Amino acid sequence: MAAEAGSVWAIDIGNSSLKALYLSTERGVVEVVGFDKIRHEKILGGSDVTAAEREELIALTLRKFVNKYDLSMDEIAVSVPSQNSFARFVNLPPVEAKRIPEMVKFEAAQQIPFDINDIQWDWQQMSDDEASEIKVGIFAIKNEVVDSALEHFNREDVQASYVQMAPMALYNYLLHDRPDLVTSDTQATVVLNVGAEITDLVVCTKSAVWQRCITIGGNAFTQAIADTFRLNFEKAEKLKRTAPVSKYARQIFQAMRPVFTDLASEVQRSLGFYNSSNPNTKIVKIVALGGGTRLRGLLKYLQQTLQLPVERPDSFKRVGVGPGVSPAKFHENVCDFGVVYGLALQGLGLARIESNLLPRNIARSMAWAGKGRYFITAACMLLAVSLLALGRTGLDRMNHNKNSSIRLKTTRIIQKVEQANGKLDDVQRKSAEFDALIEKEFEPFKYREVVPLLYETILSNLPNETHHPEQAKLYDAFAKGDVQRVMEIPRNKRKQIFVTGMTAYFTYDLAAGQFGQADTWRKSRGMPGGDMEGMEDEYMYEMMMEEEYGMEMGEFGFPGAFGTQTAAEKESGFVVTLVCYSPYGDNVAELGTLIDPHGVEDQPEKWGFVTRLAHLDDYVEDGNSPFELYEKGVPEQFGLEIKKVVVEEEMPGGIGVQEVRYNTADGLPKPGDPGHWVLVDPLTKEIMNEVSVLDEKGEPLTYGGKEVKKVNDHWFVLNVKFIWRDAPEAPEQPGMGMPGMMGRMAGAGMR
Repeated sequence: MAAEAGSVWAIDIGNSSLKALYLSTERGVVEVVGFDKIRHEKILGGSDVTAAEREELIALTLRKFVNKYDLSMDEIAVSVPSQNSFARFVNLPPVEAKRIPEMVKFEAAQQIPFDINDIQWDWQQMSDDEASEIKVGIFAIKNEVVDSALEHFNREDVQASYVQMAPMALYNYLLHDRPDLVTSDTQATVVLNVGAEITDLVVCTKSAVWQRCITIGGNAFTQAIADTFRLNFEKAEKLKRTAPVSKYARQIFQAMRPVFTDLASEVQRSLGFYNSSNPNTKIVKIVALGGGTRLRGLLKYLQQTLQLPVERPDSFKRVGVGPGVSPAKFHENVCDFGVVYGLALQGLGLARIESNLLPRNIARSMAWAGKGRYFITAACMLLAVSLLALGRTGLDRMNHNKNSSIRLKTTRIIQKVEQANGKLDDVQRKSAEFDALIEKEFEPFKYREVVPLLYETILSNLPNETHHPEQAKLYDAFAKGDVQRVMEIPRNKRKQIFVTGMTAYFTYDLAAGQFGQADTWRKSRGMPGGDMEGMEDEYMYEMMMEEEYGMEMGEFGFPGAFGTQTAAEKESGFVVTLVCYSPYGDNVAELGTLIDPHGVEDQPEKWGFVTRLAHLDDYVEDGNSPFELYEKGVPEQFGLEIKKVVVEEEMPGGIGVQEVRYNTADGLPKPGDPGHWVLVDPLTKEIMNEVSVLDEKGEPLTYGGKEVKKVNDHWFVLNVKFIWRDAPEAPEQPGMGMPGMMGRMAGAGMR
């Protein structure tokens, strides 16, 4: 019902501040004639705030408000948090209006999961009297929550007229101020109120509301910063508020990333549960309120994760600003006033839900105080009613005895329901154990895709039609095994690099990682070498962000402030050794232009294999490859050794196929001709090793007493290291291992 004075104060005491809104309808429209937001001297949810100190902080804040405004002539509406609250909508069969309260009371006893004596509850009919089914809403909250909220006002001699749950106040706000978002029961809008300690999720339709309290709020982000930077709660809160302009913004948001994920997951899970319970209702939008929505990037993250449009109101649509009120200052705080706006609408009689959870004894006292002049008349009527009640008592006693069998049957049914609920609770308690077992089973597969991705990244930067389009026909012919087309290009002009062996292993300290940790060499001539070695497990913590940033954070106790190297400064990644060969060029210098030419940094079309590995970010869509070439200019961290392919010398396995060739015109063996061993290309059968230059008689050509040699192919060993930008933190205990694919990996024979 509307307040007699046409005005009402709505007050919401949160964990960070007191919010108050003063609405009036005296000028014929709903107007804001006053508002205030008073911050507590400390955040109530801080880890260093005791229960006694919390009560004192609330008392000090409320006293400031009461001393600032005269509340004696106005109705007061206060909110209670959604924890330990209950809201349920049920459909009743068509009955006479006078029987509805009785049926609601029965439904309340069945639906409310608390002892009826330990709660304050109320109900409201949500459907029209002519509807085929009567929909009613049942609302309840524990006595201890209401008593705790009212106790602060009682100490200041402030008498509340209305007590309402915060989610229902948010529902009243949306239906009154944004009726365009709740036009039917088949489309729903979600109000997400991100507070300091909790987040209220309220799904709103035209005639029903569904709520869930998520125990993640702004304080969770503050605590994440406090834990990461080893700060107390107050300093962490200050750092959170100044994060967008801080030089450590990336590190701050990195620390908060898990909370972003947890909040989005809880919201997604809640909406999924609602959708499964209400398959005919589609969620179309999210309206975000509360101080937590000011956190930079939160709304965008929720919108991308939930795939729903997210809106944060910057004004109220159906309320005016009265004279003497600063519109600019009021609109700055609009996102904090969703709850008090809904409370005030109820006090003015403009709310959809009018349930009042004010304790009945207080409500009765207020009613008697306001109707003292009718007391005598009421007393006379009471005498008559007492006589009637005496007669009704006898009648009820007869009915009571008559219906004893029905009560017994009902009691048995209730006992069965309680037993079923007990079994359900047992199963739900065990679900956490099952979830932990499932997670443990999947632990070894967490990083199984990293090594294949590293191999794919390296191999994709070998010469191919993308990097050398002028030889696209060569690469196509080679892929199809078309020897004739391949040999149309002279061997020493073919821009090809073949990988015969590759090893890689993970380390938390790239600078200390040593090359040559796996065997890629030919064990005996003609036999391929290099086996896949066993993988040594390493421990990895959960990855925090999609990027890893270097930083110096001495101000907050992080490594780097005093030049002392710690585990946090070490780069994690992979130590890789590649063994390759190439037919390109007549000498080492010419082959070097295919591998890593000098002076071409600004000419991508002339980059070589290694040059491309140093510019991996240029080859991914988002410009952010998970890998980065490490310290190419430092000899201890990078190495390239090129040698000629020679049969007589030790070489890695996988280079060509050994054959015996004879010095005859037809290539067939003759008596007395033992032949000689050569390495030939397995596809084209061309000789790959260094050979003697023959004169007109077929004899080896000499110069200065030495045979003249012709170089065909070269082989080289490339030692490189890659930073893994998404690598986990190093384990705190040296003996702990990393599950999955992070041990030592080796491969050979890749061509």
